[in-house]
Amino acid sequence: MSSESATDTPSNFIRSIIDSDIATSGSTGQVITRFPPEPNGHLHIGHAKSIVLNFGIAVSYAGRCNLRFDDTNPSKEEHEYIEAIKRDVTWLGYDWYELHFASEYFDGLYRFAEQLIQGGKAYVDDQSADEIHQTRGTLAEPGTESPYRNRSVKQNLDLFRRMRAGAFADGECVLRAKIDMASPNLNMRDPVLYRIKHARHHQTGNKWCVYPMYDYAHCLSDVMEGITHSLCTLEFADHRPLYDWVLDQLATPCHPQQIEFARLQLEYAITSKRDLNMLIKKGIVSGWDDPRMPTISGMRRRGYPPAAIRDFCERIGVTKKDSTIEMGVLENTVREYLNERAPRRLAVLNPLKVVIENYPEVHEELLEAANHPQKPEFGVRNISFSREIYIERDDFMEDAPKKFFRLSPGREVRLRFAYYITCTAVIKDPAGHIVELRATYDPESRGGGTADGRKVRGTIHWVSAKQAVDARVNLYDRLFNTPAPWTADDIHSQLNPDSLRILQGCKLEVGLSRDAADTAFQFERLGYFTLDHAPESGDTPVYNRIISLRDSWAKAGK
Repeated sequence: MSSESATDTPSNFIRSIIDSDIATSGSTGQVITRFPPEPNGHLHIGHAKSIVLNFGIAVSYAGRCNLRFDDTNPSKEEHEYIEAIKRDVTWLGYDWYELHFASEYFDGLYRFAEQLIQGGKAYVDDQSADEIHQTRGTLAEPGTESPYRNRSVKQNLDLFRRMRAGAFADGECVLRAKIDMASPNLNMRDPVLYRIKHARHHQTGNKWCVYPMYDYAHCLSDVMEGITHSLCTLEFADHRPLYDWVLDQLATPCHPQQIEFARLQLEYAITSKRDLNMLIKKGIVSGWDDPRMPTISGMRRRGYPPAAIRDFCERIGVTKKDSTIEMGVLENTVREYLNERAPRRLAVLNPLKVVIENYPEVHEELLEAANHPQKPEFGVRNISFSREIYIERDDFMEDAPKKFFRLSPGREVRLRFAYYITCTAVIKDPAGHIVELRATYDPESRGGGTADGRKVRGTIHWVSAKQAVDARVNLYDRLFNTPAPWTADDIHSQLNPDSLRILQGCKLEVGLSRDAADTAFQFERLGYFTLDHAPESGDTPVYNRIISLRDSWAKAGK
């Protein structure tokens, strides 16, 4: 498990409960947690919070945390998602103690179900799903007992065994717990424990055609693994009485404690797997790992560092009340991390050529450039300078106002790490578009100083035309324009049309190559970028913008 998660971890109400449990019982046993995702899609930022919590608790208490796949619904689960989840957990920096599948316990779960039947605590119901729903009642009215509720133990055992043997079609009958149809908690009104699904399972094949429901399988899986603290999000709080009821009826050898915490809801993002899958199917995003997605695979491809995600999850804390976290909190955490660690490089995304007419035509020189202005330990590199360079088109204005401190005709600017140059001419094509600039340089100004001590107000970045690397750059931004897209009737109406801008013909410093995969760089004055993991443009490198240098959304008042 990640050692970073174990250090300087702030306390929270879950840790207080565990501390109290240990103090009260005087237990010397290990704290054992688990992370139990369903393999029906990729993990997202909300899962990251649960991962950091469950694995972090285990680290802090010298315990262990299992990774367990809740694979009780074979029609929606795929092996691809199992591998993706394992990859995500590992990438976040954690090692599970044991890897399990709920399907490993199907035999034991079935035997426990027969025990409930034998104890008069479960029965086979022939009602349809709609009939069961209609007779469940409301918060104000009790439910109606099933006409099959009082079948004998012998009848129920026979029917349940026939369900397992495949004698019935999907939906023809279910196994329900016999609890209380008048309970104020709707989850306790004879909940379904098993349903029939004639579907091939990715782990057990065609062995089973009856599958346990989550509430039934989860608590017993926790018992089989010796889980001490079962940490769930708040939507499971109303399910806790059923969790406890099942374990109490079966007199299990241990009784894990379920504790609920607030789920993570992030502004400008959706985390519903159904909605995320719809975005993929409609071609709005390229896949689960699209860098605009709030999935862990998407954030990894975009270039978010795993340590920054862990830090974000620690910063927002663990509470008992749902709240919405500002996207800026996540983005600023990433910025702060990268600002400290990302080497600096020069890149021009919208290039405009400048010919320095008084620079020797065939000459080329190497200039020393710091890899990080505040980190001398990062060292220096040499960058090539020649007669022809590229600057950002936005760094030139033909009719510039007085307070425009970049390049314009007759004005002087400093080239980062290089010389002072003055624009002397503007070259246009027949349509009137600027295609090239002419300039002169001051040979005495190398490194930013001159003999006469004059200063210039503007400093711009550049790359040598002779050594520049051609690249494509993907400028990623938030996928949605509104803070709460999940509240809209149509989330498509909330999409940000500028969530991806693709720039071709960008010019990068020669040191930026495919050897830099998985390294984040700050392109000076532009933002933080990383080489894309899955480029589709042949030999041309593709860089993704991880994050801008500043929060432009806050400035725009969005």
